[in-house]
Amino acid sequence: MAGDVWHWQIEAMHVISRVRSDLRARIAHPSVSSTSTEDARDGLLLVFEELASNALRHGGGAVRALVVANDEGWLLDLSDEAPEKPPIPAVDRDPSLGGMGLHLVAQLSVQYGWECRPGRKHVWARLPSGLRSVQTGSDSVPEPRSPRLPQD
Repeated sequence: MAGDVWHWQIEAMHVISRVRSDLRARIAHPSVSSTSTEDARDGLLLVFEELASNALRHGGGAVRALVVANDEGWLLDLSDEAPEKPPIPAVDRDPSLGGMGLHLVAQLSVQYGWECRPGRKHVWARLPSGLRSVQTGSDSVPEPRSPRLPQD
């Protein structure tokens, strides 16, 4: 997915709101807002906040956020230093108690998942621009990405 690339380091919970504000300003730019709907941009901000807070709460270490933006939408990748801790969705929990973020990510995303790379876990989501009719995710939650085997 080629496009504009934005990245941030997130050291603590209070940094999430600063980064979210920066992301909001970037997607409000006419070059982005003219190629996406307001609902899609709001969805991106919501998914960013969910994945960023999960990375800090349940992952740890140096949390990094990466967004790639193009005319079709966004690829969002949040990584942390806890590859041994996979994302675990809340099951049979009262939604008022929280923990429903991964389900929300699944509903708002076209594709989503997670994978481990040396020393890091990456939880990612691809979100639509809202201008094309695409089927977004489902009620299932992110699964680990299968390693791609080289083709002969």
